[in-house]
Amino acid sequence: MKAFLPKKKKKKKNHMENQIDIQMDQRKGRRLVLFPLPFQGHINPMLLLATILHSKGFSITIIHTNFNSLNPSHYPNFTFHSIPDGLLESEASSLDLVALAKLLNIKCTDPFRDCMDKLLSDASEEPISCLISDSLFYFTQAVADSLKLPRVVLRTGGLSSLVVFAAFPLLRERGYLPIQDSQLEELVVELPPLKVKDLPMINTVYPDSYYEIVACMVNESKASSGIILNSFEELELSELDTLRQEFPIPIFPIGPFHKYFLTSSSGSLLAQDQSSIAWLDKQASKSVIYASFGSLAALSEAQFLEIAWGLANSKQPFLWVVRPGLVRGSEWLESLPSGFLETLNGRAHIIKWAPQLEVLAHPAVGAFWTHNGWNSTLESICEGVPMICMPCFTDQKVNAKYVSQVWKVGLQLENGLDR
Repeated sequence: MKAFLPKKKKKKKNHMENQIDIQMDQRKGRRLVLFPLPFQGHINPMLLLATILHSKGFSITIIHTNFNSLNPSHYPNFTFHSIPDGLLESEASSLDLVALAKLLNIKCTDPFRDCMDKLLSDASEEPISCLISDSLFYFTQAVADSLKLPRVVLRTGGLSSLVVFAAFPLLRERGYLPIQDSQLEELVVELPPLKVKDLPMINTVYPDSYYEIVACMVNESKASSGIILNSFEELELSELDTLRQEFPIPIFPIGPFHKYFLTSSSGSLLAQDQSSIAWLDKQASKSVIYASFGSLAALSEAQFLEIAWGLANSKQPFLWVVRPGLVRGSEWLESLPSGFLETLNGRAHIIKWAPQLEVLAHPAVGAFWTHNGWNSTLESICEGVPMICMPCFTDQKVNAKYVSQVWKVGLQLENGLDR
């Protein structure tokens, strides 16, 4: 009977469908698993790297923790797998980033290994060729080794700060670390132009754990198959030469990642307030001070008020990102004096989170008051916006010193925070 039925015409594929088929064929055997550290400054570059690699023909699988969970709908071309991190609510809300980083490395080990086992044993999926994980997820090296899978490290900071972290054993041996108040202004002769106060330390009740995390990050990076950095040779050439002598693996400074695309989906954990762009459109060229201190920094109420009055007294229009939780003990703007905003006569626009790439690229922005996280520093350099540097902890201190003393594209507030 079938022989007498008219044959259905095979639907002819359009150009777009043919291109998709070609891309799918190209991606076979080119599947990568990426695992970002669940903090904003680490998520953004990992997702940008994933987008770059996908554009080069790789299939992308993202593993992420429940803590600071990602939104897969922003990245329809990627496959997402969530793993439990085992953090208690009190642990997840900890202000001690050292304690939190150590806990994540301990508690994610078994869930991550189980997830990788499932991915590797799924015969319906193409084989995984490589794991790319954040350098601070150092436990993933042992997991990758046990699964006989190459691991490439993504270092989300700069080359200059990595040189300093790699020198921690030497710095401790020569008495620079732990830092003594009497030594703050001493030059670190082995690492010019840094002074002791510029070394990448952090306030923690677990200083030994911090040294342990840095050592594991450096050593497990050296044991990997290579390091990718969101930086570029023209910016940090001498630091690249130093690292190539110390790290026996390939080093790929292929940044700035955000410059590979005209637009990219947002990996932001906070809702970006687009009203800032409309406000900037009404301001004169290079007149606006943009102030933003990142996703993790915390200020005292006294510091917050000095910043507020400093911006007000500048007589310049300013766009100020006040992230909920930026001021210890406050929800948002309660610390501002009564009538403060009214005295500014529309010269200020205060928001909870900004679309920073668009802001820095806007012609109205003339300066960036920043905490000098690496992403912010790199984005400001790329857009030619000079910086007012106010580093808070770890690599931000190194970045600020390089901005002001080496690259000479900003100045650092080194004598306290005074309006």
